[in-house]
Amino acid sequence: MRYLHTMVRITDIDASLDFYCNKMGLVETHRSDSEKGRYTLIFLAAPGDLPDAAEAKAPLMELTYNWDPENYSGGRNFGHLAFEVDDIYETCRRLKDAGVTINRPPRDGRMAFVKSPDNISFELLQKGNAKEPAEPWSSMENTGSW
Repeated sequence: MRYLHTMVRITDIDASLDFYCNKMGLVETHRSDSEKGRYTLIFLAAPGDLPDAAEAKAPLMELTYNWDPENYSGGRNFGHLAFEVDDIYETCRRLKDAGVTINRPPRDGRMAFVKSPDNISFELLQKGNAKEPAEPWSSMENTGSW
């Protein structure tokens, strides 16, 4: 058995790609449209998984956009996606500067949570050992749910 991908339904391709690619730093590897099924599939990979992702050897994220509008709820029921990052503080700073709410700041120097435009939780984990607690993160309160 091999892990292939995680599918997340999205409601706005542009807003989602802005979040996943421009802000989170994922890379689109390929996409396909199904006229018969009335949907678009967009596959993304973490930069650290390239070029293996292009050869389907690394896990991918599948964004599914249904052409006929649907109302999705319960994004938190999905759980979360987890990504290891080289520097938790720099990643959170970059996301915050890009307008992303840091729902659970990295007070412990190890873990933070943010959400996508479709309310999917992302856990960001510091690669290796936790960093020493640092401001402004160590005194920052949680915002919303995560």
